[in-house]
Amino acid sequence: MKKYSLETKLEAVHVYLNGAESLRTVAKRFNISKSMLCRWAAKYQEHGISAFQERCTKYSIEFKMDVINYIHNTGASTEEATAKFNVSTSSVVRRWLELYDTRGIDALKRNKKERPPMKKKTKKHKPEKKVEKDLVAENERLRMENAYLKKLPCLNSRKGTITDQDKAQIIYELRHEFKVVELVKVADIPRSTYYYWVKQMDRPDKYRQVKEVIQQIYDEHRGRYGYRRITLELRNRGIIINHKTVLRLMNELGLKSLVRMKKYRSYRGKVGKTAPNILGRDFTATKPNEKWVTDITEFKIHGQRLYLSPILDLFNGEIIAFNLGKRPTFSLVSKMLNKAFNRLKDEDTPILHSDQGWHYQMKKYRHMLKENNITQSMSRKGNCLDNAVIENFFGLLKSELLYLKDFDSVDHFISEVEEFIYYYNHKRIKAKLKGLSPVQFRTQSLIAA
Repeated sequence: MKKYSLETKLEAVHVYLNGAESLRTVAKRFNISKSMLCRWAAKYQEHGISAFQERCTKYSIEFKMDVINYIHNTGASTEEATAKFNVSTSSVVRRWLELYDTRGIDALKRNKKERPPMKKKTKKHKPEKKVEKDLVAENERLRMENAYLKKLPCLNSRKGTITDQDKAQIIYELRHEFKVVELVKVADIPRSTYYYWVKQMDRPDKYRQVKEVIQQIYDEHRGRYGYRRITLELRNRGIIINHKTVLRLMNELGLKSLVRMKKYRSYRGKVGKTAPNILGRDFTATKPNEKWVTDITEFKIHGQRLYLSPILDLFNGEIIAFNLGKRPTFSLVSKMLNKAFNRLKDEDTPILHSDQGWHYQMKKYRHMLKENNITQSMSRKGNCLDNAVIENFFGLLKSELLYLKDFDSVDHFISEVEEFIYYYNHKRIKAKLKGLSPVQFRTQSLIAA
């Protein structure tokens, strides 16, 4: 049978009794059977750490009868009796029961085949000072084990497993109270391993300044950035570092993107044939104000409904105009259009793509586009992917703002939406824009032209 160290037994019992993981999960992690884990836990609850300490396996006939009487009087199982009396294994108790039931109490006496005890005529008793010294050493060893094991649950709840680095850290903290040569035996690691990790502790953290910048970027963007965007932002600040290293440093700092992905369901509107699908899912543009997309999304805040109608430029993903309203009337769209018309130059003749919503089928809407030399384009029936870019923006807005914050009122939410759109246009970087924000990308493209 495989022998397990005291540390392994105590760690497994602590994890199981903590209740965070199931019996099967804990047993699988420590590569033991479920019955063995149950037996360890029962013994530990009954006898504490002494249940796992080595002891003499010779039991007196009085002790054996106590175990048998306990089973007969209480109806306990052999497993329960094993834990109650701290017997090595349940098979020993079953053998005692079988011998007693078949052959009586005499069968519980020592087997004749066993080696008789050695005569004590030449053996001398240990001096009292020697016994006292052994007791002091044993007490010190137990105190050391107890101090070491007290620190294990904290590490276990944080990571789930105990690494050599964790063990070295515990030994390092206890080195002034106990001898290192004894602590490494309790931790079951070589002394060379301990001194290796101590040497690593003394080295300065070469990523200390990078971690500070990562934390600053994370806080500045309110947890919306994951490791990919933080890597791009670091490069914008002149810090060239691999994205995998950024991910590892964020894990060490406990930083993780707070954005939750939500499936967006677009409003399809009434089926009509007002305009053809000119855009045809070609979401690329070579210059500003060449291709626009628009749609309407709904929010529910404090029992009220709020509607957002924006226009997005496909050249750089910038929101060039938007309007918020408490009712999805045509004025919600018309006011947005008037703001967008102010962004046009005389030579601009963009395509404006939308779904088949009733706003975009009105004659007044089509007339406003025609007066400003804008070509209308509409999605096909039931194809939300035809307008995927604007729907992606709605998903970002909700996952990076709506689902991350609590709002005091509808007016508070409106101000936060306006602030987010400014942040989206001017600060939020994109990988496909070479790590620039939409406004930065548009400005650079105009300078280059």
